[in-house]
Amino acid sequence: MDHGKSTCPKGFSDSTIHVDVKDYYGKRLKKTSDLKTNACVAPVQPTPDFIRQALKKVHPEITARYYGCGLVVPECLEGCRILDLGSGSGRDCYMLSQLVGEKGHVTGIDMTDGQLELARIYVDHHMKEFGYKKPNINFVQGYIEALTKAGLENDSFDVIISNCVVNLSPDKRLVLTEAYKVLKDGGELYFSDIYSNGRLTEEIKNHKVLWGECLAGALWWKDLLQLAEKVGFSPPRLVTASVITVDNKELQGILGDFKFVSATYRLFKVPNGNTKNCKVIYNGGITGAEDSFQFDCQYTFMANEVVEVDGEVANILTHSRFAEDFTFQPLGGPTGPCGVKPKAGIEDPFELALKLGVQGPASATGGCCSTQSAGCCK
Repeated sequence: MDHGKSTCPKGFSDSTIHVDVKDYYGKRLKKTSDLKTNACVAPVQPTPDFIRQALKKVHPEITARYYGCGLVVPECLEGCRILDLGSGSGRDCYMLSQLVGEKGHVTGIDMTDGQLELARIYVDHHMKEFGYKKPNINFVQGYIEALTKAGLENDSFDVIISNCVVNLSPDKRLVLTEAYKVLKDGGELYFSDIYSNGRLTEEIKNHKVLWGECLAGALWWKDLLQLAEKVGFSPPRLVTASVITVDNKELQGILGDFKFVSATYRLFKVPNGNTKNCKVIYNGGITGAEDSFQFDCQYTFMANEVVEVDGEVANILTHSRFAEDFTFQPLGGPTGPCGVKPKAGIEDPFELALKLGVQGPASATGGCCSTQSAGCCK
């Protein structure tokens, strides 16, 4: 698809929420400091050098119009086809364009005309800056609930990322369903978003500013687990989490006792049925994570160390892009020294946020509302 064209998906129309969000991000916000809560703003944490270098090559105007923080960047992206949901000004897309390389490809999809127009203006500039003979990036106008109607093909992406965008949709199940469709077998949805500690009231759901601030559309975290299973994804793997604070007294009064957390999850499109534990050895081949690779909040793999993983993780590692970075051994077979048993996973992001708050920042990738920064590789 031509990166200069603007095409709305047929058969999908704006809801009131879509209109309000477009207005908030397209007209009312001019810079990140215009946001009224820290739901999409967080302290900057150290970023890997190769990510910093990639960001430096992004045009300043693109960066200035980026309404977020942190980075949602999983590992092993070289040569991958990536989709960025809610790509905005295109900052992350242009950074990812460098990570996937000229043989990879990045697509950004957004429903806001002004953001898309800005992102498209600088395609040729960045390709020249990166030394690419032809663009490896394009921007599509459309809705994250209607990816196929926007012209994206089924089974066409290795990785989908999203940073504080899914909460802006009134239909989360449709978002996950569409993401599942366009992912290849073995593909991953890696995203950071806002979650609540219960189902929100209608008053909160109907508040325009709270929608724009990423809070009114927050999903109860337990509902994510159920939605992912219904759509067909593997059980969500919790990567990191941090508490969201609201310093605006008026908004605090409306929110009452509800609490919010930013959490990063990874969901995979892999076959069901493999529930056997197995032993794995991380080969240390992931760029930027040569010594250790943090898969989620439960598993951090040290290079050349034997680790027993649960069946879900074994299934993911076997069928995803990480397969070549691990050596697999059946239980009971020959093992190396210091075999590590699987630990009980943490499902509750509020529990994890509390744990990380006591122990200090983790080394995991963080997202829009996280105090963590990016950790990625290859």
